[in-house]
This record gives sequence, structure tokens and C-alpha cells, in this order.
Amino acid sequence: MAPDTRKFQRAEIVSRNDVGPDLWVVRLRPETRLAFKPGQYATLGVEHNGRMIERAYSICSSPLEDELEFFFELVPGGELTPRLYRLRPGEALWMRRQAKGLFTLDTRSGHTQHLLVATVTGVAPYVSMVRTLAASGSPANLRIVLLHGASRSWEFAYREELESLAQGSGWFHYIPTVSRPWEDPAWRGEVGRVEDVLRKYTDRLGLDPPSTTAYLCGHPQMIEAAKGILKRRGFPKESVREEVYWIPRKAVSPAKQTL
Repeated sequence: MAPDTRKFQRAEIVSRNDVGPDLWVVRLRPETRLAFKPGQYATLGVEHNGRMIERAYSICSSPLEDELEFFFELVPGGELTPRLYRLRPGEALWMRRQAKGLFTLDTRSGHTQHLLVATVTGVAPYVSMVRTLAASGSPANLRIVLLHGASRSWEFAYREELESLAQGSGWFHYIPTVSRPWEDPAWRGEVGRVEDVLRKYTDRLGLDPPSTTAYLCGHPQMIEAAKGILKRRGFPKESVREEVYWIPRKAVSPAKQTL
């Protein structure tokens, strides 16, 4: 049975960048432009044996861009990512016509500081946010701090772009941290799991609860650990937002997966 074109549209793969053996970035051109807010996700899928295999993925690109960009991690044995991994430029996949998600920049609290915390592909919604702010002009009193964790430095797919933006602006700070420096001897930056250095940078950069909203995106273990740290730091529940990746199959949750 063909997909319902009222719900789905085809999206052609325009380009692909392999970051590592199990990480890659693609840019897609859908048949019809997708309307979305920075931080939201799109649902992508492929047909297999007469059914649609689909998952939701955060959008890396800004709504101001003509193409859509996604950052994938291969999950061996997963239903979808091995099939996505085999696709090359010129091929197409299916995409739902509506973007969804509430993991967007807080504009209601009046907070002027925003702490973005991610592991590997969890950086995706933040890339969309900072690209949009950089292109449209960020408010003078806005401050964004992105704390990004990975096992090794080559997993930072957007490091050059984010470091360049941080150097050229007074409102954005990018701090990558590597948790396995013994596997990456050339790395000279911050070391430790992202949650291990979280308290250090909230203190050092003055990211205090009365003026800061925190965002957590990526591995669920990181999110649980970071929530505990932020709670002890004095952050109220309403000032901590989360977007969980890699949900166990037995858990019933609307949060997205990277399978």
C-alpha cells in the first residue's frame, strides 16, 4: 500500500557528510517546504514490506534555510537507521508533512540566559536555534551557552561552525567536552561527561536559576543526571526542559527515538 500523500511527502537527499563510521549528516529537499520552529522535529520514514517504518528526528537547519538538515547516529539492529544509512544523494525517503515538538526556546519566562546541554546528536535542535538567532539577529540582552558532550572530538559534527559563531558573537558560548580523552590524545579541550562539568560552568558563567532556562537533549542517563544536578543547584522544574533520545522499546513514550 502506497503512503497516504495527505500525510507524507517525499524528500530527496541533496547531500551527505559522514562524520564518522556511525554518524552522518544529510540535507533533504522535500516536495513542499516544511514549516517549523527551531527545536522542533520532523518524522522521517522508509517503506518496507508494505509498511512505513518511521521515527522523529530533530531538525538541525534553520526555518530560514531552503533545505532540511538532520544529524543521524547508526543503531546496529535498529529498524530504521540501518536503512537510512544506506541511502545516498539522489535517493529519497518519506517525511510527514507537519513538524511537531515543544522543545523550543523559552520566550515566556523573561529569562535572558539559556543553557543548552547535549550529547552527540542531541545538539541538533540547538544548531537550529543558534543558526536562526545568528541569521535574524539575537536580542542585545540574550546569552546562549551550549555545553556539548561526546566520547571523542570527531563526534562533534558542528564544532567548527559553532566555535566560529562563538568567536564572532558576544551572546553565544560553545563548550565541547570529551569523555574518553585516552582515545583522543590530540584533544586539548574540556574533558569529562557533559553532566560532570555542568555544575562547573553554571557557576563559572553565572548561569543562576532566577535568570536561566536549561535545556537537556540526548541520552536519557545524561538527562537524569543533569536534572539532579540542576535541581540541587536551585533550578525549579519549570526552568528545565528535556528532549529524550534512545527511549527503551519497552517504555511507552511520545519522546523521539534514534533507532
